[in-house]
Amino acid sequence: MTTIFLLILWSSFPWLFPQTSYLSLPSRGLCAHRGAMATFPENTLPAIREAVRLGVAMIELDARMTADSVIVLLHDATVNRTTNGSGKLRTLTLEEVKQLDAGSWKGACFSGTRIPTLAESLAVIPSGIWINVHVKEGPVVSQKAAEVIYLQHKEAQAFLACDTASASFVRRRFPEIMICNMERQADTKDYVRLTLNTHSDFIQFFHTPINDTLRICCERLKEAGIRINYYRGENAEEVRQLWKLGVDFVLVNDPAAIMKEMKESLSAPLF
Repeated sequence: MTTIFLLILWSSFPWLFPQTSYLSLPSRGLCAHRGAMATFPENTLPAIREAVRLGVAMIELDARMTADSVIVLLHDATVNRTTNGSGKLRTLTLEEVKQLDAGSWKGACFSGTRIPTLAESLAVIPSGIWINVHVKEGPVVSQKAAEVIYLQHKEAQAFLACDTASASFVRRRFPEIMICNMERQADTKDYVRLTLNTHSDFIQFFHTPINDTLRICCERLKEAGIRINYYRGENAEEVRQLWKLGVDFVLVNDPAAIMKEMKESLSAPLF
């Protein structure tokens, strides 16, 4: 009876039983921003699968919630830009969202591509790749995204990129969830200080100048065991500069082009 009870409890509340992680995850590399968004429709399964095929170290996804409380991938608040529909995602049910074409805008070959749920997206990402789940809304959506991460058993490789209020809210229920602090401060040093004070697992710099200040900040963050993301690298040389300063993962829109440029360069190895 005890075994049956534990199985029922685990199936209903898997986050009560954190997964022991033996995953070998990259310590440095490229992060595919919204999947391979330069060549595939962003935040879709084809874009994610292409990023996986390329062998990136991390994939970044944008999470929002439908009218019936399902977490799906979408960067904008509306479906206007990336689908053949219109309106705010918050006003559409999952059934309505799934009727939209989220690929034709990028190319006829992607016609019929659908907006995926977060669960569908996590399911196609193998172990060994970091998953950067950027929550575009507040605490409630962040918590629902965390639930999906735990139900998909991805908590060892997936983290929430969110503001400090959302992080605090989510950690009351999921104390072990990994967090990337996205509450950026006007001053780089203030942003680093906040990230350290909130015991975040990741930081994500946003177009921060590539100079000694960034290097010093990276050194301080590394001393605290915080992994460092940077949005975004424009070319192979810039990516290498960022790695040299201490950045771990550089978000790029076209990982295939960056990788090709690096492989063709004789100045330094890929990683």
